[in-house]
Amino acid sequence: MGEGDEVSSAPMTPRPVASSPRPPISCPPSQFHSPSLSRSPLLTPIDHPETPITTAAKTPNRSRFSTPRFMTPLGSPLRKALHMTKLDPQDAWLPITESRNGNAYYAAFHTLCSGIGIQALILPVAFTILGWTWGVICLTLAFIWQLYTLYLLVQLHESTETGIRYSRYMQLSSATFGEKLANWLALFPIMYLSGGTCVALIVIGGSTMKSFFGTVCGPNCTTHSPTTVEWYLIFTCAAVVLSQLPNLNSIAGVSLIGAITALGYCTMIWVISVDEGRIPNVSYNPVRAESQIARTFDLLNALGIIAFAFRGHNLILEIQATMPSSEKHPSRVPMWRGVKFAYLLVAMCLFPLAIGGYWVYGNKIPENGGILTALYQFHGPDTSQAILGLISLFVIINAVSSFQIYGMQMFDDMESKITTRMKKPCPWWLRAILRAMFGYGCFFVAVAIPFLGSFAGLIGGIALPVTLAYPCFMWLKIKKPKLYSPVWWLNWILGLLGMCLSGILIVAGIYVIIDTAAGKEEGFIEKIKEKLPGKHKKAEEVSPSPPSDQCTAEGNSKKGILEKIKEKLPGYRKNDEDEMKAKEH
Repeated sequence: MGEGDEVSSAPMTPRPVASSPRPPISCPPSQFHSPSLSRSPLLTPIDHPETPITTAAKTPNRSRFSTPRFMTPLGSPLRKALHMTKLDPQDAWLPITESRNGNAYYAAFHTLCSGIGIQALILPVAFTILGWTWGVICLTLAFIWQLYTLYLLVQLHESTETGIRYSRYMQLSSATFGEKLANWLALFPIMYLSGGTCVALIVIGGSTMKSFFGTVCGPNCTTHSPTTVEWYLIFTCAAVVLSQLPNLNSIAGVSLIGAITALGYCTMIWVISVDEGRIPNVSYNPVRAESQIARTFDLLNALGIIAFAFRGHNLILEIQATMPSSEKHPSRVPMWRGVKFAYLLVAMCLFPLAIGGYWVYGNKIPENGGILTALYQFHGPDTSQAILGLISLFVIINAVSSFQIYGMQMFDDMESKITTRMKKPCPWWLRAILRAMFGYGCFFVAVAIPFLGSFAGLIGGIALPVTLAYPCFMWLKIKKPKLYSPVWWLNWILGLLGMCLSGILIVAGIYVIIDTAAGKEEGFIEKIKEKLPGKHKKAEEVSPSPPSDQCTAEGNSKKGILEKIKEKLPGYRKNDEDEMKAKEH
């Protein structure tokens, strides 16, 4: 007779529902929505008295067993997941992991808003150095490379073996490289990609606001326009107000608006440019500098422009953390579906921008501003002011929207330090203060460092491994593919190549900073000299008297460092010395 018959043939003894034993549930580890495990309890109570009692109810003296009875091979991973949950109890209070009801649509909105931006408009500048063939090849290879590393991060988000979900890029880095090494390798690049991007968005948004005001007001406008710094402040105030939305899922609508505006202004720029046609005397000959060193650094700069056009890898794990996950419905499935759709649209924007922009403007594309500046410079008078104003408005809206998703990573980091100390959720007023402090801190950085763009190559080279190298090493360490297999070779080659490219771009960035700092230092000293007493001279007073033929050669030969030092001395006037020399001769 079956076991079920034995149970049914037993005499019916009335038992209260409260004393009914709770059967153990062997959940697969992927069902533990770490870190908020309390929302997925291990034990399920019997709510209905008619529920049949399993054979586990017949076991006498269950209270004598102190060890949890996970009778499946998943017992050890479950205990490991429980242990991991106890280490981070405040994770359910943080902005990234506070809500886990995301879906593929939310993932597409966030990925598209964070993956495309104003940096894509300078892609044609790389073509002016690389030319048609190498420009298309490098852009295609970079797109495939970053899409592959994106796929690796999506697959590494959750482990079916341990039940742990790596909800942040830094957590995955610590699990791969160790906590100390991860702080050295990944902490600064990740924080820069968030905070540095917010600073750049303030600069871009404020400058575009100023252009938008000029376009709307018109050339005959008598209204006084705010200064550039005041426009920065106006943009920052709008971004800070919008940043009060509590968590990452709550800004899904903001990311949708940002994605639509990004697609809008990218499409409008290349469509208008192509519709207007090629400019006169366009040339597609690659720009070549005079010296070999300058040509080398120009080439590296072009590769850096292509590499920096793809961003958002530091936010992929955070976006995936907003989704529910189970053994039958893991979060990587809807996440990858949303990522594929988002990057299909990204490709539809980046490739026409680069190829169409280079076809229209050739090597005459300005280095600063890219195709947007070229549109205003060459086709501005022929284009409707309403369309130009709409493009500027889309850029502003996209900048405000992108500020929210990049700032959310910084908000999460700041609030995690507060909740660790307080052992409770961050109060709403403290959360508002922290986010306002971050926003206005970025504003002061944007104002205080006028040559922040000179550091883009250096810090971009430092941050490049986050996108192209680290995911390959993470896959090798966590997934452990077969030794010398094609996947093993592919990840090693891409990881090492990404690190080498990062090192080369760092050297190139240092070279650019030194060159820029030298020029700015010279200009800064000249401005100080002009402010000194006795240094205000008119142009006609400064022009020296023409020397005679006898003293010209001698004077030119003797003039050296001592003469230059004399000219810098206070009270030294070159006109008096020239007059004395003229009298002697």
